[in-house]
This record gives sequence, C-alpha cells and structure tokens, in this order.
Amino acid sequence: QVQLVESGGGLVQAGGSPRLSCAASGRTFSSVAMGWFRQAPGKEREFVATISWSGGTIYYADSVKGRFTISRDNAKNTVYLQMNSLKPEDTAVYYCNADPILRSGLPGHYWGQGTQVTVSS
Repeated sequence: QVQLVESGGGLVQAGGSPRLSCAASGRTFSSVAMGWFRQAPGKEREFVATISWSGGTIYYADSVKGRFTISRDNAKNTVYLQMNSLKPEDTAVYYCNADPILRSGLPGHYWGQGTQVTVSS
C-alpha cells in the first residue's frame, strides 16, 4: 500500500509559479516511479508528468512541457511539481500517482486525494 498526500494548490494569478508537493508513505517510495495527473472541470483525468525512481527519466505532456518541472527527493519521500507561467487552462485538480507507466503516462493504482489549482486571468 502507498499513501499519497498532495499540498501546495490554491488560487493563483496567470503567470504565477506555485509548487505542488506529494508526500508518500507506505511502500518503498524510492523504488517506484511517480507521476502527476490533473482533471479539469468536465474533462477526463490526464497525464501531466512522470519521473522514474532515480529521477533520471522524465516525461511531460506537451501542454506543460517547458513550463512545469517534476522532481523528487527520495530522502524525504516527496515528489514535486514546479509550475511556471500558469495559464487559466491549467485550472484543475492535480493528483499525485504512484507507479505509473513512465512513457505512456498510464497511471498506477495509487492516488492522492488531489489538490485544487485555480488560475485566474
């Protein structure tokens, strides 16, 4: 079992740069890939970014490439999503996910509760 708790969301102005955090507990965090997904109102949940257990392999959705950065600190059992140059269309609930398929962006079985990010124009 893996427990995931996201934090760092909120109301942000367009162009802002919040950082989301996901604290993991349970199964050995440092041995699994991690990912971020998001779900906008009225839309399906979508892949945002994934990172390998070592941090050496990373993938991004085209919509966030160059603006978002995923990283992890295995000593702190935490994965981060640095979000820059936010746009109103980035408004969504952002979810942390454990053990996704890196390249395909298919999620693993474990989800956090989500954190709302609302971008005002």
